[in-house]
Amino acid sequence: MHGGDFFYQAFVYLSAAVVAVPIAKKLGFGSVLGYLMAGIIIGPFLLGLVGEEGQDVMHFAEFGVVMMLFLVGLEVQPALLWKLRSSILGIGGVQVLTTAGIITLVTVLVSPYPWQTGLAIGLTLALSSTAIVMQTLSEKGLLKTEGGQNAFSVLLFQDIAVIPILAFLPLLAAGETKTDIVSKSGSTWVENMAMIPKTVIILAVITAIIAAGRYLISPAFRLIAQTRLRELFTAAALLLIISITLLMTKVGLSPALGTFLAGVILAQSEYRHELEVDIEPFKGLLLGLFFIAVGASIDFDFIGQNPGLIAALVGGLITIKLIILVIIGRVAGMRLDSNLLFTFALAQGGEFAFVLLSFALQNNVMGADLVDPLIAAVAVSMALTPLLMLFNEKLIQPRFGTTEKPKQEDESIAAKCPVIIAGFGRYGSTIGRFMQANGIQATYLDIDPNNVELLRKMGLKVFYGDASRHSLLATAGAEDARMLIVAVDSPDKGLEIVNTAQKHFPHLKIIARTKSWNDSYMMLDAGVDHVHREYLDGALRMAADALSMMGYRKYPIQRAVKTFRKHDEHFLRELAELHHDHPAFIESIKEKNEDLERMMLDDLENMGKDKDRGWDNTSLKEEFSPMVRQFKSRDKKQSK
Repeated sequence: MHGGDFFYQAFVYLSAAVVAVPIAKKLGFGSVLGYLMAGIIIGPFLLGLVGEEGQDVMHFAEFGVVMMLFLVGLEVQPALLWKLRSSILGIGGVQVLTTAGIITLVTVLVSPYPWQTGLAIGLTLALSSTAIVMQTLSEKGLLKTEGGQNAFSVLLFQDIAVIPILAFLPLLAAGETKTDIVSKSGSTWVENMAMIPKTVIILAVITAIIAAGRYLISPAFRLIAQTRLRELFTAAALLLIISITLLMTKVGLSPALGTFLAGVILAQSEYRHELEVDIEPFKGLLLGLFFIAVGASIDFDFIGQNPGLIAALVGGLITIKLIILVIIGRVAGMRLDSNLLFTFALAQGGEFAFVLLSFALQNNVMGADLVDPLIAAVAVSMALTPLLMLFNEKLIQPRFGTTEKPKQEDESIAAKCPVIIAGFGRYGSTIGRFMQANGIQATYLDIDPNNVELLRKMGLKVFYGDASRHSLLATAGAEDARMLIVAVDSPDKGLEIVNTAQKHFPHLKIIARTKSWNDSYMMLDAGVDHVHREYLDGALRMAADALSMMGYRKYPIQRAVKTFRKHDEHFLRELAELHHDHPAFIESIKEKNEDLERMMLDDLENMGKDKDRGWDNTSLKEEFSPMVRQFKSRDKKQSK
């Protein structure tokens, strides 16, 4: 595509998404089915708005799958990954081997093809769609359920299994294999190497990714964050994913697997939330483009010419997978709800089938007469996945079980803290340490990378990010939190955070730090009821110490401080209503100051008559009588 063609294609794809997805969501079908339907409508077999370049678009959009796996890795703590090891290796391994074996047996029994071809078909169709399943589970909030986590484990094993399957397929060739396959699709570093050096290089690359994630990436992001250029941080995040994708491709591994591994390594980094926020829009856009490209690639002409064959292939594939998956779930001890979700989520072909079938065709493992209907069947089964999951949700679950709730994993509870503290510098850290000492856990956000690093070394969970961004607050758990404490240094940034929180998370109780009266007025105007001036407490403590050093007793001083604070807070709210009217505001300040002095001394005089002497031997009346006499004398002179 060049020039105007590029912009035209962009216009078509974006228009289709903007129109189809809201309609699909409104009808309860979910965004994935909306994207697929948009692709079918604009594809070459209906409106014909996009043509053969759809395959090029799909190759570009597959990068969205890579980004999705990176974000999934960021959500998966290493401890959780280790906890899922049995389901990844056990359930995942059993699913792939059993499905491949059954499909191979069926192919050999009902077709004239040899067992080698049947095995190639079985290995290809054993895989499911990572992109569609993960997006749908995430969208419905089912990823953390037992069924969702088991489905994720199987998908992760399948992504790993693609690597040995690609290596194994040429061995099943009926004729000569095409040794220049790699050179056509882009050469790799290990294409002509023996097995042992190839394995060493692959392990070295994986080790390098792990080491870089642990020791190099966080310091690099810290240096980038110090520039305070948000777009540079976003560029660095994209560069990280593209670099890993290229590196994994060069050694013949799955880019999605490599980026997932990098995400797991960075899952405990202080930059995790910011990475999620920066990459999420790109991931969502590219995944949507991928789903549209899948819909547009369905060859309805071929399906129309062979409807019985395609129906039989799709029906057979889904039926075989449903039976195998429900048995595996039963043997694994899943509850009925979990088993149904697990089964209906994975009963389709996967996007890697397109790669494996093309690879099998080039290596003479299958002919075009077999590859074409299989590609059509896989594409149709992927398009049917959202409908299958909707069928399970609306018709099966209500009759045979209840809708499964997300598992309350320890990691999930830890991630959903009741309090978010924005700004963890000198002021916010004191609040955070005090709350933590009293058993209140909080999620901490700060924009200063040096401060984040220092506090992390102290054992506190602090994350880098700009809390005025809606997406970052959402990622930090604002939807489930009860309170937001705004403790940032900049009054303007504090007001931005407040406005964002009130717009998107109106249920949050907000406590805001301010520096001056003007800052307080802005916060009160914004609707924040709980405003705390940074220097008020420190100034009152200093004033109390000054009076103490002048000989006044501590008990009446503390009572005076409490009285002053109460009246000052009352005056703050009264003056906030007038600060836009400058003359009236100045006049009101003079009146309020005089009223404050009068009320203070009246309180002290009255309190001295009725209260005990408290901590010392001097009554409050005796203690403050010189101040009372001085004020009354000044008041008489002014009245004259």
